[in-house]
Amino acid sequence: MSRESPTALVADDEPLLRSGLIRELKQLWPELQVVAEARNGREAIDFFARQSIDIAFLDVQMPGTTGLQAAQAIRSSGNSAHLVFVTAFDQYAIDAFDHGALDYLVKPVDRERLHHCVDRLQSRLAEHQSPALDPAVLLALSERLQARPQLQWLHAHSGNATHMIAIDDIQYLRSDTKYTRVVWRDADGKQREALLRRRLKDLEAELPDDRFVRIHRSALVNLRAIDHVRRGDNETAQVFLRNGGEPLPVSRSFVHVFRDP
Repeated sequence: MSRESPTALVADDEPLLRSGLIRELKQLWPELQVVAEARNGREAIDFFARQSIDIAFLDVQMPGTTGLQAAQAIRSSGNSAHLVFVTAFDQYAIDAFDHGALDYLVKPVDRERLHHCVDRLQSRLAEHQSPALDPAVLLALSERLQARPQLQWLHAHSGNATHMIAIDDIQYLRSDTKYTRVVWRDADGKQREALLRRRLKDLEAELPDDRFVRIHRSALVNLRAIDHVRRGDNETAQVFLRNGGEPLPVSRSFVHVFRDP
């Protein structure tokens, strides 16, 4: 590793959060060279296979290959890069990170917390310390996070009303600035919608992953609500719901979800 100009990779599927972290790192650690940006765990693994990288900032929850799965692959290949996990998970997961003695940052990333993380990384690089983290620890952490209780109901607001929405009734969820718009069918079959004061990505981590899939950077759909999927040009598609309503666009990055096995 180069003590004078260490290199780093930042992996996060949200471009604004990725660029924000890179901007903060440049201010706190001007000597650090961010040589790669990844949108998912698969890209992070590919970057590590092609070049030498000293530090990886890995978002825990990314579509496809997660940050934890990427870390397992990186470690299993014999790479000794220092790993920092960036998580939007709750205290349950943070306890797991503490138990594993891992470096982690909680979203939204606090500048002071990032400063402490940078200090630790600089000390380890200066003293040529090897990361004390093996694939078995990562596997145990991944299994623990996957065992977290999943949501059964959502509390959503519409005007002065608060709705209790069963997960099975949800048709889709879509990002709406700092909030998430949830669309569901009520007991009479009427389509309803309301806002959740939570980010889509945070909700995705708690929804059943065998039922809800991401079809766009800003949308999740309930598989049980889909009637059919229509392919379009340029590797795009549209999702049509069982009870009608507007078709939902599927971006090229997520068309693979509906390919035949």
